[in-house]
Amino acid sequence: MVASPEMYLTSEEYLQLEENSDIKHEFIDGYVYAMAGALDPHVTIALNIASLLRNHVRGTGCRVYMADMKARIESLNRYYYPDVMVTCDQRDRETPAYKRFPCLIVEVLSDSTEAFDRGDKFADYQTLETLKEYVLINTKRPRVECFRRNDEGLWVLQSYTAESKLFRLHSVDFEVTIADLYEDVEL
Repeated sequence: MVASPEMYLTSEEYLQLEENSDIKHEFIDGYVYAMAGALDPHVTIALNIASLLRNHVRGTGCRVYMADMKARIESLNRYYYPDVMVTCDQRDRETPAYKRFPCLIVEVLSDSTEAFDRGDKFADYQTLETLKEYVLINTKRPRVECFRRNDEGLWVLQSYTAESKLFRLHSVDFEVTIADLYEDVEL
């Protein structure tokens, strides 16, 4: 992400800017950050997981969104573009430009975003009360890290590798092979 610190915006101004922009920007406390493009492994993994999830939730009332839908973190005045997001909350039908009540967020890691995805962005996502799982997918080797909110509200990590064969997402009762997730991906 590249910061535009000279441009302070309200949330409403940001949404209007984003609606007419050729470039996607994330929004943190009044400041916009241009998003960089992604490489083939990143895009392929994101498409694979989104397609698999979409097929799985079809007919359940849940919706799967890819990189062009914003996640709104109202309490922190933030808008992010997760690689994949699932919401099963009917309240999200009221806001066509962003979603506030996801149960699952997936970020596909890249060199330029990994530290942010693991750090501040994850901390921000944890404030979403409806979020049950946060998933990080590696683009260099078959590895999926799934952070789950337990009954005490603590985030517990479960890692999956090629040796695991399968990985599971409890938030949407979903199970898939690591091979399907990394289909057509050259590591």
